[in-house]
Amino acid sequence: MNPLAEAIDQLGFTSLWTYLGLFLAASLVMIWRLEALLDHGLEGTALGTLVMPYCSGLGNLIFVAIIAARHGPVQEVLTNCLVNNVTNLTLVLGLPALWWGLSLRGEAGARKGGRGKGASAADTTQKINRLSLLLTLAAVLFFTGVTWALGADGTLDASDGLVLVALFLFWQCFQVFDVLKHNVRQSRTFGPLFYLDLFIILLAAYGLYASIDWLVDWLSAQHGGFVNAAHLGWLSGWLMVVPNALLAVYYAARRRADIAYASQVGDGHICIPLCLGLSALLRPIPVPHFFETGLAILLGAAVIHILCVLFSGGLPRWMGWPLLAAYAWFVGTGLLGG
Repeated sequence: MNPLAEAIDQLGFTSLWTYLGLFLAASLVMIWRLEALLDHGLEGTALGTLVMPYCSGLGNLIFVAIIAARHGPVQEVLTNCLVNNVTNLTLVLGLPALWWGLSLRGEAGARKGGRGKGASAADTTQKINRLSLLLTLAAVLFFTGVTWALGADGTLDASDGLVLVALFLFWQCFQVFDVLKHNVRQSRTFGPLFYLDLFIILLAAYGLYASIDWLVDWLSAQHGGFVNAAHLGWLSGWLMVVPNALLAVYYAARRRADIAYASQVGDGHICIPLCLGLSALLRPIPVPHFFETGLAILLGAAVIHILCVLFSGGLPRWMGWPLLAAYAWFVGTGLLGG
């Protein structure tokens, strides 16, 4: 038992609701300090593609570590990753699109009257953000296609895991240098408050670890009904989507579709390929019966998002319905088609 869990136990607060509350509180603290990073040296797309994915996807990485340490059912990691990614690209982006629409055209230029240097600079920033998002979506296509090919034999083994992790590291190197180039062009540096916020985020990450560790242990001991050990991958995947959903709703409501969009797409890279790769390096992962269905929906959703960004400047409201239908198909196939 970790020190935080011991302290909670000594206070007599050990319960399912306590740890669900801890998970949610730690996630909200991350969102709170991530917002501050916008003022400390990161622009919107960099925040969404480089920093937020590690925070919103941290729960999935912790889940991989816990399953590995306990020698748990490794196939639940693959289920967790598929549930996370499909939910992000369909449900989590589809609902905000229905409510507000996810327009990447922005309102800055309109507020400036569409004239002058300010409007021109805002328009240039929007174009750069869209190109960055398109590149991130293209990476989803690439990573998903490679995973599909590697799992065609029914198993993701250590060599497959090495390929996936190497792909992720190469992608992250590209992202880091892209952010550094942006900061050099804008003469921006990371001040001390930037690193203070990162420290607070690390503290919140420990809270996430303590909550997920207890919740996995509790769920593994449950039998009967739907909430049981047999659905560990599904239930943990849905739980870990909660921070992503909060990010998407928060930034979509603030009309920052660039961050809402990029955070969900970038979070997918943490699960596929990083989480899958790390888990496969430790033990071979048998693919579930809905493996191909999940990846097909991921590929289809990525193509839809690319076309919408290219030709509509974002995700129109009406596109939320097809995305929700695709998610319902995925859940039905995964839970009822086995």
